[in-house]
Amino acid sequence: MLRLLTFTTLYPNSEAPYHGVFVENRLRNLVATGEAESRVVAPVPYFPFKGRFFGAYGGYARVATQEHRHGITIAHPRYTVIPKVGMSLAPGSLARVGLRAIREVMAAGYDFDLIDAHYFYPDGVAAVAIAEALGKPVTITARGTDINLIPQYPRPRAMILEAARKADGMITVCQALKDEMVQLGIDGDKIVPLRNGVDLDLFRPGDRPAARAKYGLTRTTLLSVGHLIPRKAHDLVIEALTHLPDAGLLIAGDGPEERNLKALTARLGLESRVRFLGRLEHADLPELYGAADVMVLASSREGWANVLLESMACGTPVVASDVWGTPEVVAAPEAGRLMKSRTPEALAAAARDLLANLPDRPATRSYAEGFGWEQTSRGQLALFRRILSRAQ
Repeated sequence: MLRLLTFTTLYPNSEAPYHGVFVENRLRNLVATGEAESRVVAPVPYFPFKGRFFGAYGGYARVATQEHRHGITIAHPRYTVIPKVGMSLAPGSLARVGLRAIREVMAAGYDFDLIDAHYFYPDGVAAVAIAEALGKPVTITARGTDINLIPQYPRPRAMILEAARKADGMITVCQALKDEMVQLGIDGDKIVPLRNGVDLDLFRPGDRPAARAKYGLTRTTLLSVGHLIPRKAHDLVIEALTHLPDAGLLIAGDGPEERNLKALTARLGLESRVRFLGRLEHADLPELYGAADVMVLASSREGWANVLLESMACGTPVVASDVWGTPEVVAAPEAGRLMKSRTPEALAAAARDLLANLPDRPATRSYAEGFGWEQTSRGQLALFRRILSRAQ
C-alpha cells in the first residue's frame, strides 16, 4: 500500500467545511481504492484572537490543531501571513511550519513514501523545500489560478519554475493547464492531466417539481453558483437577463461583491427576476441544481469548474465561458453550450440556443456519469508508483 503525506492549504476544516473540498474529494476517492493511505498537513494562517468579530481571521484561530474527517487525520499548523508582502514570504513560512509538522507526524509513527502537494504557489514551492529536507519524492497538483494568474508576478514565477524543475511529477486538473505550464517552460514529460471527478451519489436527479415548488419557480430559471467575487462574473449573468425577458435568475453564494451585484440588479430594474440565496450547504445544492433549467458559469478563469459537473449530474445542462479547462467539461450538446465571448449578449445567445434545444435530463446525467473518480484515482496510483520505482 502506498503511504502518502498530503500537503496543502486548500483543505476543509471545522470552520470552513467546503474550503478546498475538491482536494479532499480526490484524496477520499484515492484512499477508498484500498491501495493508498494518507495523513494530511493543511496549514492555516496564524491569528491570535478567536472572536467572531474578527471574521475569517477569527475563524482561522478557531480551527483545531488536529482534526479527523472521513477517516483521515489532518494537522493544522499555523503559518505567518503578512498583509501585502505575504505573497513573497508565504513559501518560506509554509515550509518552516510544514517541515516541523511533518516531522511530528513521522515521530508519531507514520512514515510515508511521497509528498502529494496541491496548488503550486505557495504550497508546491514549500513542499519541494520540505521534500528536499526529508529526502522524499514530491508531486504537485496545479489547479488553476496558481498557473493562469500567479506566474504574472516575476518572483513567484521564478519560484514556481524552480519547484517544477525539482518536483518528481506534476498533475493538472485539465489539459489546458498542462499546455500553459509547458508555455511557461516546464517539462511537459513530467506533467499528467487528471481531471476532477464528481460525486455521482450526492449529485443526482431528484424530485424536480418539488424542488421548483420549494423555490417558488414558475418561469424559466437560470442558476449561477459560486463565491461573489469579480472572477466569477455574476454581473454578466445579471446583465444577460436584459436580453432574456422571460427568464429569472437564482444566485447562490456570498462574498464581497454582494452589495455591487444587488445594486446592479436594482439599476437594471431586475429585482423581481433575480433572487440572492446566500451561501448554501453543499447538501442543499443538488435540489437547487435540479430546480433550475440552466446553470450558468461566466468565470474569467477556471482550472476545472466542479459546479458544471455537479449541475449536469443532477440533469441540468450548463452555459459556460470558453476558458481554460471548461471546454474539456462542456464537450457535447447534452452537456450544454459554451459562450462565444464573455459578454451579456453572448451569454444570452448561448442560453437561448440551449433553451430552444434542451437535451433530455437523463442524457445530461448520463454525460456526467463519464466523469467519476475511478480513472483519476488510477492515474494517481500509476504516477506515484512510477516515481517510487525510479527512486529505488
